[in-house]
Amino acid sequence: MTDDKKTPQANESVKELLGEVRRPWYVRALPWVVVLAIAGGGAWYWQQNQAAGSRVQYVTQPVTKGEIRVTVTADGTLNPTRTVTLGSELSGIVRKVNVDVNDEIHANDVLIELDTRNLESKVASARAALASANAKLAESQATLREAEVKDKRLKELNKLSGGKMPSRTELDQQEAAVATAKAAVEVSRASIIDAEASLSQAETDLSKAMIRSPIEGVVLARSVEPGYAVAASLQAVELLTLATDLTKLELQVKVDEADIGSVKSGQRAYFTVSAYPDKRFPATLRKVAFGATTTENVVTYTTYLDVENADLQLRPGMTASATISTAQRRDVLLVPNSALRFVPREAAQKESSSARSAFMPGPPRHSGSQKSAREDSSQGQAERVRTVYVLKDGVPQPVTVRTGLTDGAHTEILSGEIHEKDAVVVDQQRAQRS
Repeated sequence: MTDDKKTPQANESVKELLGEVRRPWYVRALPWVVVLAIAGGGAWYWQQNQAAGSRVQYVTQPVTKGEIRVTVTADGTLNPTRTVTLGSELSGIVRKVNVDVNDEIHANDVLIELDTRNLESKVASARAALASANAKLAESQATLREAEVKDKRLKELNKLSGGKMPSRTELDQQEAAVATAKAAVEVSRASIIDAEASLSQAETDLSKAMIRSPIEGVVLARSVEPGYAVAASLQAVELLTLATDLTKLELQVKVDEADIGSVKSGQRAYFTVSAYPDKRFPATLRKVAFGATTTENVVTYTTYLDVENADLQLRPGMTASATISTAQRRDVLLVPNSALRFVPREAAQKESSSARSAFMPGPPRHSGSQKSAREDSSQGQAERVRTVYVLKDGVPQPVTVRTGLTDGAHTEILSGEIHEKDAVVVDQQRAQRS
C-alpha cells in the first residue's frame, strides 16, 4: 500500500522534469528579470565611469607683464688687444736680458742686449773704408784739376802758334787725360756712397743688437737667457712675448651659424670664467668676422668683444662662457611657451582626423610653385600667428595671438584678445574621483 501512494508523486516529479507539467508565468519570467536587472546595473555603472572619466582638470598659468631678453651663448678665450712676439734680426750671443715675466715695459726700452764686439769691429772697418774713399776722391779731384790746367795751357799755346804746336796728337792725349780724371772722380764718389752705405748698415746692425720694445705693456713670456745663441738666419727666433696694457682685453668667442644673424656690433654681453664662477664680467661686442670656421661639420664665426680689466682679475688665455643680449623688450605681455604648445585633446583628435582625410582621394591640389605672391608673402607673418587657450568658466577658449620675442621659456604677445592675469591653459589632466 505504501508503494501505491508514492507512485503518483513520483510520476508528477518525472512529468515536471520532462516539461509535461506547465509552471506559472511569473516563475518562468524570473530568470529573464534577473538578467535584465544585471545588464541595466552594468550599463548604469559604465555610464557613470564614462562621465567621471570625461571630466578633466586644466592646468593654467597667468599671463604676466614684464621684461623679455633674447640671448646667444658662446665660448671663447680672453686675449690681449695686441700681442707681439719679440725676436732678433741678427745672429749672435745674448749678453744681457733686462726684463722678466710680468715686468711692465715702455716703448723703446732696451729689453735684450746682444754681444756687440763683432758688430763694433764692422763699424770701425766701415768708417775706415769711408775715410779711404774720401781720400781717393780728393786725390782724383786733384788729378782732374791738374789735367784740366795742362789741357788749357796746351790749347792756348796752339792758338798762339797758329796751330803749329803742340801737335794735334798731344792735344788729343791731354783731352783723354782730362776725361780719365773726371771718370776717376766719379768712381771715387761712388766709392764714398758705397762706404757710407756699409757704415750705415754696420751702425744699424749695432743698434739692432739692442733689442727694444715696440709697445707699452707687459712681458707675458720669456724664453731667453744670457749666453743664448741666436741663429736668426735659420728660423724666426722668439725671445719674448709682449702684450699691450692688460687693463683692456679682447674676448674671442665662436658663435654658431644659426645665431649669427642676430649678433651685431654694439650689443651688450656678460661672461663668466672658471676662476670666478659666481661673478659676471661685462663686455661689448665690437665686430663679427666674415670668415667661417668649420670644425667637425659645425660652422662658427669668430666674434670679438671688448673687456675692461681695470683690477687685473682676468688674465690672457682664460676660457670664458659669454652670453650676448641680442634683443630686449620691457613691459610687455608674456605667456609661457607651454601655453603655445597646448592643444585640447578633442581638438587634437579633430586635427588627427583631418590629417588622415588629407590622404584620401579628393580634388587635385595646387603645387607649392603655383602659389600666388600674396600667399608667399603672408607665410612669414602666418608663422608668427599662434593660438592659446584661455580658461573661462572652466572651459578653454581659443584665442588667436601674434607673438614676438621668445627666450625659450616665455614668449612676447604683440596683439590678440588676451590680457594680463588671464589664465592660459598649459596642460590638462583627468579629474580624480573621490
